[in-house]
Amino acid sequence: MKLMFLGADHEVTGSCHYIEACGKSILLDCGMEQGRDTYENQEIPVAASAIDFVFLSHAHIDHSGLIPLLYKNGFQGQIYATEATCDLCRIMLLDSAHIQEFEAKWRNRKAKRAGTPPFAPLYTVAEATAVMEHFVPCAYMKKIEVAEGIALRFTDVGHLLGSASMEIWLTEDDVTKKIVFSGDVGNINQPIVHDPSYTTQADYVIMESTYGDRYHQSAPDYVGELAAQIQQTLDRGGNLVIPSFAVGRTQEMLYFIREIKEKHLVQGHDHFPVYVDSPLAIEATKVFMENHMNCFDAEAMALIAQGINPLEFPGLKLAVTAEDSTAINFDRTPKVILSASGMCEAGRIRHHLKHNLWRRECTVLFVGYQAIGTLGRNLVEGAQEVRLFGETIEVNAQIRQLAGVSGHADKKGLLEWITHFAQKPKKVFVVHGEDLVCESFAKCLQEEYGYDVAAPYSGACYDLASGTMISAGVRIPVAPKMYPQAKAVSEGGKRAMYLAGQLDEAGKRLLRIISQNKGGANRDMEKMLKQIHALCDQLES
Repeated sequence: MKLMFLGADHEVTGSCHYIEACGKSILLDCGMEQGRDTYENQEIPVAASAIDFVFLSHAHIDHSGLIPLLYKNGFQGQIYATEATCDLCRIMLLDSAHIQEFEAKWRNRKAKRAGTPPFAPLYTVAEATAVMEHFVPCAYMKKIEVAEGIALRFTDVGHLLGSASMEIWLTEDDVTKKIVFSGDVGNINQPIVHDPSYTTQADYVIMESTYGDRYHQSAPDYVGELAAQIQQTLDRGGNLVIPSFAVGRTQEMLYFIREIKEKHLVQGHDHFPVYVDSPLAIEATKVFMENHMNCFDAEAMALIAQGINPLEFPGLKLAVTAEDSTAINFDRTPKVILSASGMCEAGRIRHHLKHNLWRRECTVLFVGYQAIGTLGRNLVEGAQEVRLFGETIEVNAQIRQLAGVSGHADKKGLLEWITHFAQKPKKVFVVHGEDLVCESFAKCLQEEYGYDVAAPYSGACYDLASGTMISAGVRIPVAPKMYPQAKAVSEGGKRAMYLAGQLDEAGKRLLRIISQNKGGANRDMEKMLKQIHALCDQLES
């Protein structure tokens, strides 16, 4: 009966832990590393084909993103997750696969010119689609007998639609041990989703520590501040552009805008249009509504009881196709535009920035964290001009930020979660936090609250039956790599994905122009033919 730590150990992303018990091999999460990588992760100690089960806490890619790779490498077991997590994974893993394929195409164009070996995508759309057949949807708070000696229960932990902590019972040779894995503990008073629920008994606890060294500020007046930004921008005759993460933050914005419209908090602009320009966000919003019965909080459910869709309102418009997206900026009506990606590194948001950043009457409103080095961060920090699609765009628009309600519990929330156990667990393993944060939170639990705590490194292995550490793990700093295969897609790859789509659209546009000019004057057709041939000669040279 062993527990091994593989990913998100002294790091925030790449969540993955391994349990060997009752003759079965189990993974708790199978996430992709994203952003900064500090330490090398140990490999899963058995072949992918030998993994019997994956227990998945929620759909975020840093917890689920390597499941298609596991399948590609031979996994044929079952993946247990909440119903909403299964639904979100269906769209998020496919989106991740699209990115992987575009990343590979971009690298292979470079590799061909350089004469280097071809690069294979981490996994394909076909593999991400196929692995969905292995998902087993589970209800909250229902104890499931997974196999002989193994039982599982999901508890709503309030981080994301469908997110859960997990209670795992293992019985081997008449010895039963209960492990609780926190997943990502949610913040309180978030819109739409429940506050975290708590668990009261465990032998061993694996808990996250993302914000284990800091406290959130009091929740802002989100509705009032957002209404003020909309009012000021529409009064100037401009567009309010909101770069927004497709899953979670976009739905929160829709929730707040519905209230703004209902209470007429924006004056003089009745029925102002609001565009959601992100296919992933549109699909995610559908998933939110399909799972409202099990996942929405009391406030959102009260609206539904009145026959009100909390994520819908008059003036809401969905841009699905590329043509829908392009048409938004040809409409001069002042409007709100919600588009992805949230950090402006890829996707349709860059198109909207190109059309609105130079206009003094417009506002770009950031509603989420902007990582160092991203276009979003550069704008927040006061960039006077940016490069978009080969053009230099002057930044004349108002750049504003709306303090967000974090999806993660702060130190107070984490302590609230762990102290709900009626008796102290035999051991608490602190994971999913930056290096110093893990150490700091573990020290707090041990010295101030009296817990027996460890902050394991990747590779650490613990015997659950005897309560002893088999190995302490290996602290190996990451060495620079040319092409890190199991990391989040590079910024170049994200850009390549967007440009590839734009090239497809440019090709369609050229075909439309050719079709429109057929049958015109011979002189005009000859002139167009020469221009097209000249362009082709230039590109092929």
